[in-house]
Amino acid sequence: MKAVAYRTPGPIDREDALEDVDLEMPTAEGRDLLVRIHAVSVNPVDAKVRAAMAPETGSWRVLGFDAAGVVEAIGSEVQDFQPGDPVFYAGSIARPGTNSEFHLVDERIVGRKPASLSDVEAAALPLTAITAWEMLFDRLDVRHPTAEGGDLILVIGGAGGVGSITLQLLRTLTDLTVVATASRPETQDWVRECGAHHVIDHRQPLVSQVEALGLGAPGYVFSTTHTGEHLSDIVQLIAPQGRFGLIDDPDVLDAKPFKQKAVSLHWEFMFTRPVFDTPDLAEQGKLLNEVAALVDAGRIRSTATEIAGRIDAATLRAVHGQIESGTARGKIVLEGF
Repeated sequence: MKAVAYRTPGPIDREDALEDVDLEMPTAEGRDLLVRIHAVSVNPVDAKVRAAMAPETGSWRVLGFDAAGVVEAIGSEVQDFQPGDPVFYAGSIARPGTNSEFHLVDERIVGRKPASLSDVEAAALPLTAITAWEMLFDRLDVRHPTAEGGDLILVIGGAGGVGSITLQLLRTLTDLTVVATASRPETQDWVRECGAHHVIDHRQPLVSQVEALGLGAPGYVFSTTHTGEHLSDIVQLIAPQGRFGLIDDPDVLDAKPFKQKAVSLHWEFMFTRPVFDTPDLAEQGKLLNEVAALVDAGRIRSTATEIAGRIDAATLRAVHGQIESGTARGKIVLEGF
């Protein structure tokens, strides 16, 4: 089967950073589905893994997590899917990725593709939707208000893939007032389209901008990117007993300044459940089905903003470069081999 993979981690500006390869077709066993991949999208985690993580000597590492496709075959213990079912999912960082014609995935982390979306539109959603949902409702627990600022959330990095779906889920499923950051006119317009009530510029100091809104201190802050640059501002602007969540990887994270305000810190990593095979693994499949229902009801929409081309090494190298530049808006999707 066709696939895109690498053997040597490092910068993207090399011909061997990602290569077109031919690999053996996998076989579905146990609770695995064998999915024929129709479309994939690219996330920052793809670029981070490619840049730093070496596969076993002599082996190819196939990246890709988001996917939409059709079930080709099922393992003997599969309960909820049959060949021919359209699906979407985000896979596991501990297994080969979705940048291949066929892919194995545990059925418990798979959702049924929204009927109203194309494969391209659906492939943009799974990883970011899981990340946003788990952060909002499992980590920050926004349905149980903080003592102060429990009606206000600040989302830092509102225009990216995670930010785009976070804003939609907040507006659809909560009554919170949503403040989001974006720095360019086109990204500011995008976050407003996705549901932000107020938009501020993360290239400028955040504290004064939040204060100028006259809404008080937010009880929740969700930082999707560049947390290290904004940490001192977050300490100042968050409400006492607030909840702070992040998903990126700052080189240093000094949590001590949060102590005086008794702020709780929450890290979200959507691969935790599949990597550790947690008892609640199936919650991710259920979550994706809820997202699909919201999409089909017209309450949220796909965050796909660009179709980059076919699933091949040259196109993926270009998209990785765009992701690493930090200028992407929404999600970039590839379709077909």
